[in-house]
Amino acid sequence: MARTKQQQPESNPSLSIKAVTKSSVWDIQENDVFRMWEAASKDAEVKENVNHYLDIFKSAFLIEEIKEDVMLVKKSYEKRGYKVTQIKFDENMKFAWAIKKRPIMRVTDLTYENIRHISAAKLIEVLDRNFGGGWDSLSQSIQDIILSGFDISTTTLPKDRLHKKGGMYEKKVQDGFEVLEVEKGGWVEAIFAKVKPEQERIRMKFSDRPDEESDEIEDDEEYEVEDDYSSHDEEDDEVSDPDDDEITEDNYSTMMDLGSEDPEDEAANLIDFSEE
Repeated sequence: MARTKQQQPESNPSLSIKAVTKSSVWDIQENDVFRMWEAASKDAEVKENVNHYLDIFKSAFLIEEIKEDVMLVKKSYEKRGYKVTQIKFDENMKFAWAIKKRPIMRVTDLTYENIRHISAAKLIEVLDRNFGGGWDSLSQSIQDIILSGFDISTTTLPKDRLHKKGGMYEKKVQDGFEVLEVEKGGWVEAIFAKVKPEQERIRMKFSDRPDEESDEIEDDEEYEVEDDYSSHDEEDDEVSDPDDDEITEDNYSTMMDLGSEDPEDEAANLIDFSEE
């Protein structure tokens, strides 16, 4: 599997300490943390709620308070990847912090807050470091977290058929999916991952009076909702001819010959977890 170097997210100078959430905090780097706390050092509300804001940053950063001589221990922290700074609110309130972004190394490091802040290449790297049994070896809770941010599909094929020209593997890669291959004897499970586009949430305001429809929608945009459930599709009346069904790599898992003694005559098992 070809690995792609994980690109660090760029600094976001527009964020303020009061606007940071446990999700958006994953978009910032150590220098952003220093800048925001420095900018908020004269804010009375921040000063009174230091622990509240600190908890938000601790969800994405390892933060250690230095109580000894800062310069004396600075190099030891820097060798471990930390950045060190001093924050001064006033003469009675000073902090010396060593800060480092929490690494996402294992599947157990994945959360609903950070899953949309990593690339598909990074996800594949994390899965590769933890895998052994394939997608099904992951707990349901981890699968749910991953599926909240990525389109995932898997297929298991004999080694010599996985990279067949024009097959599923080639199509998925061309469509922008990253791939992890997990060997299982003479077969290989391929896990395909692609960042799932965020869906916009539409908020509608309904009239308090049941007899009156409200057309007020957030941002003054108009949306039309089609009732596809009550319509009758003419195509439903057509009876497909089984002989017309072409057996492809995307559907032959339903045609598996369980009695075949030759593994290469067996169809591959395709599991698609992507949401339509």
